[in-house]
Amino acid sequence: MKRVVITGLGALTPLGLTVEESWEAMLAGKSGIGPITQFDASDFPTRIAGELKDFDPTNYLPRKDARRMARCSQVAVAAVQEALRDAGFDGKVPEPERTGTVIGVGMGGLDWALKHSRSFWARGFRGMNPFAVASSLPNMPSYHVSLYSGAQGPITTPVAACASGSQAIGEALDLIRLGRADVMIAGGVEALVHEIPIAGFSVMGALSRRNDEPEKASRPFDKDRDGFVFSEGAGIVILETLEHALARGAHIYAELIGYATSSDAYHIARPDPEGKGAQRVMRWALEDAGLQPEDVDYINAHGTATPLNDVTETYAIKQVFGEHAYALAVSSTKSMIGHTMGAAGAIETIATVLMMENNVILPTINLDEPDPQCDLDYVPNEPRQMTIRIAMKNAFGFGGQNACLVLKRWEGS
Repeated sequence: MKRVVITGLGALTPLGLTVEESWEAMLAGKSGIGPITQFDASDFPTRIAGELKDFDPTNYLPRKDARRMARCSQVAVAAVQEALRDAGFDGKVPEPERTGTVIGVGMGGLDWALKHSRSFWARGFRGMNPFAVASSLPNMPSYHVSLYSGAQGPITTPVAACASGSQAIGEALDLIRLGRADVMIAGGVEALVHEIPIAGFSVMGALSRRNDEPEKASRPFDKDRDGFVFSEGAGIVILETLEHALARGAHIYAELIGYATSSDAYHIARPDPEGKGAQRVMRWALEDAGLQPEDVDYINAHGTATPLNDVTETYAIKQVFGEHAYALAVSSTKSMIGHTMGAAGAIETIATVLMMENNVILPTINLDEPDPQCDLDYVPNEPRQMTIRIAMKNAFGFGGQNACLVLKRWEGS
């Protein structure tokens, strides 16, 4: 199979509007969680989220175009601009028909659909915007990224809840391996700090209610965790065949060597208590990479800080890795940026790639007293210097949809 490498990174997170800003803040163990400002949440049981601070779409798009796009599309275009620059492409990709696009989403332009539904109910047919339906569709971020970059190759939109970003990168890997493209723009986006998802997840009992200490609310693997923190953001990576990257002298961050997806086939919101779907996806990703469990140095966990996920993920890791599970370093980026849903797997893949390149592991902050059932090495509260040769990225979504990526440190061809 063709070897596939990562050559460009772009991200907007609650910690910064660039990869560099977000990385420096995560390295310092900062939290991007704060009070909700995008709507009045004063009557909500959860009044905190991870918002993109000072995001202005007109810094990235003409005002006319921005007004016709849901926020998720605006954020995706901002992230792809950074990723293309970082990869050494001058805005447009040089070989459009050999460049594809895979951008995952969780809920897409739900905010746009709700906004224009209200307009219709208030004013009837005359209140409808001609872009009301089209701009709400889940595939619009993929479309806008393709349009902006000029990519004319394969295009698709994985919609797999919290696994969408990782699945998008995995599907892009497979498209390159199949010879359908030489370059892929891949990642995930979610930009929906909005009344409906916050209310819905609150009623479900999934969100943290630590409103008075927002920076301490996301507590993966901690005994006192009480739910995840809803966030927004985007992560985009540029994938290329190794030959293509070397031929143009690109900077190579890491090699992507394994991918798998699986289904729990169990429950819409709860993971299988034994993490069987998570176990399968990790084993299959290792098989795809041609590795044994003991080859892995680090796992970037799904690590949502919900009572069920953290215990289940820990159990699944121990079942797959056996005694080696206790030699692994494991950490959760969500402790700092919250859960960016459809963007999570992509943003966290970028964080993992940078950890590999910089010989450091980002910490799991707010891990003050580990849950006794969560007894692995979660790198609590402080970064750790360590060489990571093989890393795994887990992502588990609502509906029991799982995705797993395996990355290899780049040390030359």
